Amino acid sequence: MTSRAFEDLLRTLAPQVLGVLVRRHGQFFACEDAVQEALLAAATQWPGQGVPEHPRAWLVTVATRRLTDEWRSEHARREREVAVAVRQPAYAAVAPPADEEPPSGDDTLKLLFLCCHPTLPVSAQVALTLRAVGGLSTAEIARAYLVPEATMSQRIRRAKQRIEAAGARFTLPSAADRDERLGAVLRVLYLIFNEGYTASSGDELHRVELTGEAIRLARELHRLLPTDGEVAGLLALMLLTDAHRAARTGPDGELVPLAEQDRTRWDRVAVAEGIALVTEALTWSAPGPYQVQAAIAAVHAEAPTAATTDWPQIVALYRVLARIAPNPMVTLNQAVAVAMVDGPRAGLALLAPLGEDDRTAGHHRLAAVRAHLLELTGDRADARAAYLAAARATTSLPERRYLEVRAARLVC
Repeated sequence: MTSRAFEDLLRTLAPQVLGVLVRRHGQFFACEDAVQEALLAAATQWPGQGVPEHPRAWLVTVATRRLTDEWRSEHARREREVAVAVRQPAYAAVAPPADEEPPSGDDTLKLLFLCCHPTLPVSAQVALTLRAVGGLSTAEIARAYLVPEATMSQRIRRAKQRIEAAGARFTLPSAADRDERLGAVLRVLYLIFNEGYTASSGDELHRVELTGEAIRLARELHRLLPTDGEVAGLLALMLLTDAHRAARTGPDGELVPLAEQDRTRWDRVAVAEGIALVTEALTWSAPGPYQVQAAIAAVHAEAPTAATTDWPQIVALYRVLARIAPNPMVTLNQAVAVAMVDGPRAGLALLAPLGEDDRTAGHHRLAAVRAHLLELTGDRADARAAYLAAARATTSLPERRYLEVRAARLVC
């Protein structure tokens, strides 16, 4: 097993194992610590001894032992351990047999809602869920939020403590509670998917384990809430976006922009499913941000070539999106669409205020879009400088290589 495959396996198993422990014992804070220790043990032992036949059961067993050891080491927790033992049979404190069927329902989905507990501010809900369910590192989450890693680490620690203090139960919430948490849940899945589709760091553009998990959880959420338009919209957006994955990289792993992609390589099954989902949702649900973004992705997907893209329709959809969910990244994408309809200088005018916004002023995507629009105006020198600035700002190696190549083409 390659180191990347090994890492992917642990990332996939981590939320499953945490879900098992929290479902049995509660005490999210202690369970996550135990799971982290089990993952560390696996990272130490498996490379030399080999991956066990049933790695999930192995991790559950080791994490349960760590949790039990922790309880026994502190007098204050001994009474709690006794109470747990009285409430449930002894076999529940050990890992299930390797061939035991998984529990009914999806522990990962329950864990998702637990992390989005209403006692937490939305930012903490998202951060905690990305850590516990998405398996992202604290550094990756900090980059997604554009905050220092130390700040994000403190936010996650406080969130876990508040979850513990609230005595939250590991069950799917009632309908009222579910509605209260759904916005944060959707945001979490959106960020997990985005991190997988364009990794914020490292030498790979895609992290398929993250996009796959985000789509899986979105499907499960849609199964539970089939009449929620935004749930359908988010699933549609993921499917339509992920359909491009095979065409986004060239033979050497280089990034291929949308306009240059071979559209015959797009996943047409995913495209058809995504278009059907968002089209149906928009017929009976007021448009929300995810539905509008999915509608934009559908317009791109329906164009047989980049040249035949219905840019006026996309501009109109971005105006709707900017009205119902204004944020700098929406403006960034809107500027590209406007440039395709009204010319690159109109797009640059939309970008100008983002240079004064602390959330985007130093972001590589702003510099990259600005470079692209400057190139369209014929300003090769400024475009090259902007491409190089974007390359210096990104921590994704494929993006950096792409931006450097674009800059090299503009040498006067």
